[in-house]
Order: sequence, then structure tokens, then C-alpha cells
Amino acid sequence: MTHSIPKPSVASRLTEVTTFLLGLALLIVLLAELPRDIFSPDSKRFFFVIGAIGIWRYSWWFVQALRSVWYNRRIFPRLRAEADAIGAQERPDALYVLCTSYRIEPEVSFAVYDALVREARDYGAPTTIFAAISDRTDVDVIDHVLDHNDWPDNIEIRYMFQRGDGKRSAMAEVLRAVSRCMPTERSLLVSMDGDIRLEPGTLERSLSFFMCDSELGALTTNNNAIVTGGDATKEWYDLRYAQRHLVMSSMSVSNRLLVLTGRYSAFRADLATEPSFIELVENDHVEHWRFGDFKFLSGDDKSTWFWLLKRGWRMRYIPDVYVSGFEELPDRKRFFKSTIDLMRRWYGNMLRTSGRAIKLGPRPMGIFTWWSLVDQRLSMWTTLVGPTVALLVTLFVRPSFIFAYLLWILFTRGIATLVLAWQRGRFSLLWIPLIYYNQIGGALLKTYVSFRFNRQKWSRQGISAGEPDDPLAVRRQRRMGHFIHGVCVSGMVFVLIITTGVLLPPDLVSLAILKDWGILPN
Repeated sequence: MTHSIPKPSVASRLTEVTTFLLGLALLIVLLAELPRDIFSPDSKRFFFVIGAIGIWRYSWWFVQALRSVWYNRRIFPRLRAEADAIGAQERPDALYVLCTSYRIEPEVSFAVYDALVREARDYGAPTTIFAAISDRTDVDVIDHVLDHNDWPDNIEIRYMFQRGDGKRSAMAEVLRAVSRCMPTERSLLVSMDGDIRLEPGTLERSLSFFMCDSELGALTTNNNAIVTGGDATKEWYDLRYAQRHLVMSSMSVSNRLLVLTGRYSAFRADLATEPSFIELVENDHVEHWRFGDFKFLSGDDKSTWFWLLKRGWRMRYIPDVYVSGFEELPDRKRFFKSTIDLMRRWYGNMLRTSGRAIKLGPRPMGIFTWWSLVDQRLSMWTTLVGPTVALLVTLFVRPSFIFAYLLWILFTRGIATLVLAWQRGRFSLLWIPLIYYNQIGGALLKTYVSFRFNRQKWSRQGISAGEPDDPLAVRRQRRMGHFIHGVCVSGMVFVLIITTGVLLPPDLVSLAILKDWGILPN
């Protein structure tokens, strides 16, 4: 049986043609205005710094890309054949589905639960769906879905109303309810968001991997985006999923992942109902020397990931199974503000968890996974080296250097876009500027959040957490964060100034001239 790949929301042809013409015009201008002496010996120190960092960063990225190809072309086909063979004969003893919804539009909820009920019915395993909902209208929608599907015999629905204090408490309540069902070692749990639509065959083609690998603790799948918004928004989401596909595939070579996405993940139910697992989901927190002890607001997928990682369980990415998310920016009319708000929350979750994972050392996860976590911390600074050097040289040495840097951006991001397009199966010219925006904007946000990662906000539920109750303590924390951040950025700029020789100290002749002009005292 063949399974079609759902089509993501993509930019229009008019937008692609316009982007091509603008890019072509920019390339012509850059080549025409590029000074002939840009590669003179005087420029070698600038190119050495940018080139050295670029070689380091892109060599690591290409290692990830090669591992991704190896996983998708060599390793995964064998795993798929084994999973399909055993999946045709076996089913889990029970399947529990945790679906959390908070103020989701009724038409989206209907599409989500209709697909879920159809999947569970066709899969055939005894299934209990725990609908963690926020409004009575959700019950009416789900009941309508069950009526529409003739109330399948193998499916039971249980409703649990959220308290409105975040997703974590709702998940913990459901996990405790699942634990009271006494799941066996052959029972599975699916955790998914209320705006994710399962495509046909999702359960059958993903859950079978647990049947043939007793050491597999959790898995996640590929994603598509059904986007409400403009062309830039559509391509921004699909680019993120293309980058996610590459990294997830690469990490699966080591039988580990860097996150278990909350959109759709599956776990062994006996692991997900361990008291320590539930406690970490509900009350995950960190003790920090400057922020004290504070509780995590979002990032439950990072908590579940860390629990499994610490205990050495395998994790796997299933690249040929897609789930489709109904995506929309918090404010459709403000692309940059909305994407920055989303990235700030995502990167905050990453930084709050990756530090303690790094402290575990390579033993429970392997050296490649451990170094990937370390690299996440390093890359937010190394990414800023290129634009910082380009800005310094343009301002203080040679204004025309900016043309060479823009050519470098077009070349390197163009190559990266081609690699991503090869693996994603589609190409968009909008990815070239969006990659650069994600890299530089993301690096700036990561460095900003790393000094303030206690500050948390969830836009959909309108709640925030992490800072002290005392306003004076809040101001002290924020001022200290600004100060440390400023010191680190200043230190980086100072090192780059010295390394590139942008502002060399004056020689004796220059000092004599300054004295003759009366600028310096005799």
C-alpha cells in the first residue's frame, strides 16, 4: 500500500517569480559594484576570520546533512521493512492518546478529532482517547465526530477539563489517569496537540517500530504545515520543517534526538506513567545561581526528552510518516514580531534544558549527541561573527566590503537551500533570505534569552512565569542580565577587532601627525 505525502502550504508562483527577479537584480548589482581590490593582501585577515568560522560551521552542518542522507537511504529502509513485517501481525495491548486543546477553533478541532478517530478505528487496537479540553463546546464537537464515525467499538473517549494554568498540569492529570488503567509493557501512549491532523496510516506506520525494538522509548514523525497567512509565513514554516527533518534524521543515526516534539510523539505507556516521568512533566524546574529556583511554563517535550535521555532509552525519527499542523502566527499582520515571539519561546525551552543534559556527559547519549548539544550553545555566538566582522570592516576599513559579504551570503545560503530542498523534495527561493533571517535573528535571540531564560510567556494562554513576585527583585535580575549580556557582547566585539586588525593602535608617525595637528598634547 502506497502512502501519499500531504502537500504543505507554499508560496504562490507570483511570489517565487518576484523573488527570483529581485535576487537576480541584487546579484547583478553586487557583481557590478564589487571592487577589484576586494581580495587584496590587505583583506586577508578579514576573510580568514569569516572563512575559518564558515568552514567550521558549514563542515559541521554538512556532517549533519551526510548523516541525514545515510539514515534515510541506508538505515531507515531496513528499519521500515522490519517494522512493517511485525506490524502486520501484532498490535499493542492498549493505545492511549493524550490530546491537549486550548481554545482551538471548532472547525480545526473537528478535523483533528475526525482524523484521530478514523486512525484509531482503522488501527484496531483498544484505544482510550483523553481529550484535555478547555471549553464545553469541545465536547459537542468531539461527540459530533463520534456520531459521524458511528461510535467505533474499539474507542473510548474521556474528557478532562484544563485549569488554564498551562499545558503541563493537563498532561500530568491525563498521565495519572492512564496510570490508573494499569498499562502493560506492550501498551503505548500517543501525545499530540489539538491542532495536529493525523494523516492516513500514521498510527500503523509509526507505532509498529515499538514492536521490533524493545529499547525504543519514544519516537516522533515528520511534519507538514497547513498555514493561515502570507507567502513568507508559509515558507517560513516549511523551511523550519525542512531543517528539522535534516537534524532529526542525522540524530537518529545515534538512536537519539534533540527534542521530542509535542505535536506528535509516541511513548511506551509504562515509561510515561512512571511517577518520576509525570512529576517532571508537571513540575519541571531548574536551580540557577542568579534566578534561584523557578518552574518551567512550557517545553514539556523537552522534559519528556530529558527523562528518556538520562535513562539511556532510544529515540527515533520516522521520516516517511507525516502529521499536519494547523499553523498561524500570533499576529498575521506582523511577521517579524510574531516569528521572534515564537522563536524566543522555543529557544528559551532549549536553553533551560540543554545545560543539564550537557552535564550528563556523553555516556547516556553518545559523543555525537552530546557534542550536538554543546554545539547549540556555541553556534549562537559563532553565527554572529560573520555579520559583526562585515559591519566593522565596512564602517572602519572599506565600505565596499559589504558587497563581498552579501555575495558570501547568497552563495552559502543558496547551497544550504539546495541541500534542504533535495531532502525535503521541494524548493523555494524565499528560503535563501529566510535561512539568513533564522540564523542571525535566532542567534541574537538565543544570546539574549541565555541571560534571561527565566522569563517565560505563552502567547496562546496569555500567561507568564519565571520571575520573582517582588518588583525590586525583578528589576535587579533584569539589570544584571543586561550588564552580563553587554559584557559578553563587548568582549566578543573586542576580540574580533583585535583579530581582524580593524582598529590597529597608532604608530609613531601617526602620533607625531596628531601632535602637529594639535589633536594630542605635546
